[in-house]
Amino acid sequence: MTSTNTPSGDGEPVEYRQPRFRLPAGATELLLIRHGESAPAQMDRPFPLVDGHGDPELAPDGRHQAECVARRLATTRIDAIYVTTLRRTAETAAPLAARLGMTPRVSADLREVYLGEWEGGLFRQRVAQAHPIAQRMRAEQRWDVIPGAESADLFAERVRRGVQSIAACHIDQRVALFTHGGVIGQILAESTGSRPFAFVGADNGSISTLVIAERDWLIRGYNDVSHLA
Repeated sequence: MTSTNTPSGDGEPVEYRQPRFRLPAGATELLLIRHGESAPAQMDRPFPLVDGHGDPELAPDGRHQAECVARRLATTRIDAIYVTTLRRTAETAAPLAARLGMTPRVSADLREVYLGEWEGGLFRQRVAQAHPIAQRMRAEQRWDVIPGAESADLFAERVRRGVQSIAACHIDQRVALFTHGGVIGQILAESTGSRPFAFVGADNGSISTLVIAERDWLIRGYNDVSHLA
């Protein structure tokens, strides 16, 4: 296929270059940072619970990942830092918050999906052992096949509410959101209309980028781990 440029008023052809992405006016840029690796699950020592959610601390590797994230973002303009009610996100955000002299805000809506009877570390064991319910969970792309787990609709609703609330408070700003693998997967599935688990599995300490522009949720990056190498 050929195209013809229309001459400008002075006789020179008009050129139409491929444009670079520009952040739309009124948009919010979210850096979706998965918390660092948390402590391993031990069946004789279940994780402590916070409002029913397992609340492990970071493992040593997770603390190293948190430092790597802080170094990566130390020279990036960050207008706000958010964490969830679970300490692994607060511990991951702490090095960056200290470097920038900022106090993280808390979003309860963006805590991890509630895993019902599999909280406290049992989820990891069941997945590692390829439990039939874990296999069904993957096949059906639903967390709520786990007994007592949060329904897919309620999880999607609260995650959407959390994202929209942050976007409304930070127009024309960049926010570092330290959250969870299931939440990141839900946000990116929402933005693309993909299968629910298509983006589940972001690495610990990874950074994904989302732009909220009115009703548009635009993915600008997924699972960047270059700072962890």
